[in-house]
Amino acid sequence: MATTITVYDLDLYPDNSKTLTIDQKSVLPIGAEGDEKWVLSFITAAYSDISATTSIQDIYVQEIKTGWLKSSGFVGTGGKFTIGSNSKLLKITLDASIGYEITLDEGINITAQAIADDMETKIRALTVAAGYTLAYMNASVEYVGGKFWIISGSVSPYYTGSTRSSVKVEKVGGDICYETLGFDLPIDSETIAGTDIKEAMIAQPYNINTTPLTINAGTSATAGDCFMITDGTNTDYFTAVSGTTETVIQVCTHDNNNYVGINNSYTVSGTKVQRLREQDPDQAPVAYYDTIDAVTRWGIKSIANQIDYTA
Repeated sequence: MATTITVYDLDLYPDNSKTLTIDQKSVLPIGAEGDEKWVLSFITAAYSDISATTSIQDIYVQEIKTGWLKSSGFVGTGGKFTIGSNSKLLKITLDASIGYEITLDEGINITAQAIADDMETKIRALTVAAGYTLAYMNASVEYVGGKFWIISGSVSPYYTGSTRSSVKVEKVGGDICYETLGFDLPIDSETIAGTDIKEAMIAQPYNINTTPLTINAGTSATAGDCFMITDGTNTDYFTAVSGTTETVIQVCTHDNNNYVGINNSYTVSGTKVQRLREQDPDQAPVAYYDTIDAVTRWGIKSIANQIDYTA
């Protein structure tokens, strides 16, 4: 159902109200191969320049987020896999539910898309605990870029916690389907969202080929952690060695380790140290607007700020 919003420039033209419409629409965009897309639309008949009758371009929002997991992409031959008697079982856990086992159809050199379709059918057919029906009934499995993607059927404000939207895949006993399809080296939204990237400014100047590196508290540094240090111009990657504490990081030097851990000197001003953790190689920057409310307010603002309120 469309919603009409009245907007004003209360400071300069308080009597000249304008309207814009927010709606959910089904559209057929170029590049969608004839497939309709549901979008959130922001439209106004007002002008950005009344004298020139310059219209304002409509805005269509297509993005939404839900929990997912993808396989490694390092397995399979030409996009085909063999599912056998000892390689057909997977345990699937969506959101905060318990896990449920599925049994894939057996076959030699099955296409990845056929396996994805079979997996999706089996997940959707599961009888699950109350409260998680939609997550399984509406789940999707796709094969994109050489990887199996399992997407929860639920939408949530959170990737972690008890009300999360998430996906986990586990091994079932001695069955090797887990490894065969590349789920032994997965990446998933819950893990990425729960990865705590910590950083701190350095507390004292650092000179090349010396130890230790003294930093402010905040990284929970321990020996074996990997770090990045940068001042915006120079950047080094190094490993903390034995004797490291949260604020005093022991660094490899030529005399102690026959290796120079940090190959540049850094001043206190403008230099930070970041503790490194596993990342998704396909990861995009985190969306600032990540709720329907926030996206809707952004759309209203975007249209309202373009309107000419002079008449």
